[in-house]
Amino acid sequence: MNYIKTTILLAALAALLIFLGDMFGGRQGAVIGLIFAGVINFGAYWWSDKIVLKMYGARKVEEGDSPELYGMVRDLSMKAGLPMPKVYIMQNETPNAFATGRNPNHSAVAVTTGIMRILSNEELQGVIGHELSHIQNRDILISTVAATIAGAISYLSHMAMWFSMFGGRSNRGTHPAVLIVMMILAPLAALIIRSAISRSREYGADDGGAKIAGNPLYLSEALKKLAYHNKRVPLRDANEATAHMFIVNPLKGGGILMRLFSTHPPTEERVKRLESKLGYR
Repeated sequence: MNYIKTTILLAALAALLIFLGDMFGGRQGAVIGLIFAGVINFGAYWWSDKIVLKMYGARKVEEGDSPELYGMVRDLSMKAGLPMPKVYIMQNETPNAFATGRNPNHSAVAVTTGIMRILSNEELQGVIGHELSHIQNRDILISTVAATIAGAISYLSHMAMWFSMFGGRSNRGTHPAVLIVMMILAPLAALIIRSAISRSREYGADDGGAKIAGNPLYLSEALKKLAYHNKRVPLRDANEATAHMFIVNPLKGGGILMRLFSTHPPTEERVKRLESKLGYR
């Protein structure tokens, strides 16, 4: 169901881009916006591992540096049928983790020192399994595609705004008031859909991670601890552009509106879904 939901949401983003292209004066503008967004996001996709790991000061470790962590990643990677990813540790007391890389052959798993300190061996297996599932599902690629289409919609809206300021008109004779409303609402709609895609991929990684680790409770118990500690000690220097990569949202914020734009599902719902696999209520 998570795959189906992701496909539907990506199709909705593409349909929104095509619709706006017609409304704002033709498909050419949509194509230009798509190319422009594609160039920027391709660079972020191709060098995602280097960019994000450097951003958070992650240090690469070998088996001799952290044998327990390295061995855990190696064993779970073999179980998942994946090449061994590079392993990184971030010197940060906030417990969190993420996976990155453009494909399974160029991937990395990074964890904070905080997560290694508070989680049991089984709970850490659940977290590593979750991150390996992201790699297995090529979620970095999916999020890049979503970011490209959403970016194109945003660029198209901005181009339409500047075009209208200099006397341009829609090829379809759309009323100016409608255009103004769409210029404002379209980027918001794209952001909401993109966030929904990210949430669906988190559910998918939870499912896959539970299978890789061998027990859904490993991850559910880990998520409870991570949610508790991240609320009290948020990740320092967390970047909004990379928040979706972490296993739990590293940013502050809450409320109904924030949940609408959140890249992560509510932890309570994630835990509920994982525990239901074993008949828990």
